[in-house]
Amino acid sequence: MTVATSKLGSKPPRSGAPGAALMTPLARIRPAFAGLRPQRAGVVYALVLLVLVLVIATTAKHLPTYLSTVNVSNILSQSAPDAILAVFMTVVLISGNFDLSVASVAALAAALALKTIDSIGTAPAVVLALAVGVAVGVINAVLVQKIGVNAFIVTLGSMTAVRGIVLIALNGESVTAHSRALVALDNTAFKVPPMLAVLAGVLLLVLAGIRLRRLNEKNAPPLDGFFLSLIACAVLLVVIAVIAPALLTQPLPVWLMIWVTVGVAAALRFLVPGRNLYAVGSNAEAARLSGINVDLYKMAPFVLTGLASAGVGLLYAGRFNSVDPNGLTGTELTVIAAAILGGTSLFGGAGHVAKSVLGTVVLFTLSNGFNMLNLGSNYQYVVQGAVLIAASAVYTIAAKAPARRPQADRSDVGGAASSDMTATDRAETPRSPLSGA
Repeated sequence: MTVATSKLGSKPPRSGAPGAALMTPLARIRPAFAGLRPQRAGVVYALVLLVLVLVIATTAKHLPTYLSTVNVSNILSQSAPDAILAVFMTVVLISGNFDLSVASVAALAAALALKTIDSIGTAPAVVLALAVGVAVGVINAVLVQKIGVNAFIVTLGSMTAVRGIVLIALNGESVTAHSRALVALDNTAFKVPPMLAVLAGVLLLVLAGIRLRRLNEKNAPPLDGFFLSLIACAVLLVVIAVIAPALLTQPLPVWLMIWVTVGVAAALRFLVPGRNLYAVGSNAEAARLSGINVDLYKMAPFVLTGLASAGVGLLYAGRFNSVDPNGLTGTELTVIAAAILGGTSLFGGAGHVAKSVLGTVVLFTLSNGFNMLNLGSNYQYVVQGAVLIAASAVYTIAAKAPARRPQADRSDVGGAASSDMTATDRAETPRSPLSGA
């Protein structure tokens, strides 16, 4: 596993790693702040800057408060389905492939569910829609990994073919179901009690404190960006519970977005399959020589993405209780753009699902802001394209910048530890989304 795991790109030296025992507590804390660099937290800065600009613009025009709980909930609700797709698109990209068929699969699942729900019932219609998504994912996986056809060609072809099946199934017309079962999914709201949110935030802070105390242990691993994310989530939970408790009441798609993001992020970070996926995407041959089943880790993301796309199609059908042949057209490009905004590499081996979700929120925040400011869609497309290019440029420039090694590291850490930290710093720098750097 030595060759493959050195390519994971997001993990600092763990307990027992060479040099970990030689590091001082200060040296173990310093890597956490590397997560604040533009190439790692650029999407966070972009979102904060965008919200600040929109708040100032809406205030200057005497429009309703941009950060009102109603508007924030609206943004979250609109972005939830695309964010779920962005999570699984990131998984595919980490594996070294990508999938252009997600929107067509979602549209097909929505069409099948709405056409059959009145005749065969809710559960069979849902199972049928999900099974079709899995089937398309399996076909994509086999053609790409077993037959060896380029992923771009395969998924472009499946995108076109599946969209054609949607046209055939709907006969070029919209379909609406009499059953309201799927609508109930979208309309169902869940509320988290503010006290529970505060307790969850305090618990996360306690865990962060315990992690800090461990830094005095001889073999304690250094901190990384996950530690800062833990503190940020804790503070956000407490602030929302105290200042805007209404945000704790959200429809099911928003909670699904949160659960999927947390679950997939945890699996990629803490579970062996997650680490293996990064290894396969970074260097498939090295992973194969390390004993990793490369075919499995290349094919499984396609199947999971097909299943997730069908699930998003059910959410789409529930939101409108109707679908037309052109429904969700272009969503695949939005999802890929969100992943790129989050710093995911198009060449595999680097990516974070939470950042891809934030990239989705950035795109929908732009759209929402333009609607509030009553600006035309033409300007919206121009700005969205400019933001995507600017984000890619930032990641590219930052990835090519020479890594600087603080002088303090040389005095705090011995030769072996210093070498280990330098290698880790290089590994943690994500690849540019547009280059193999």
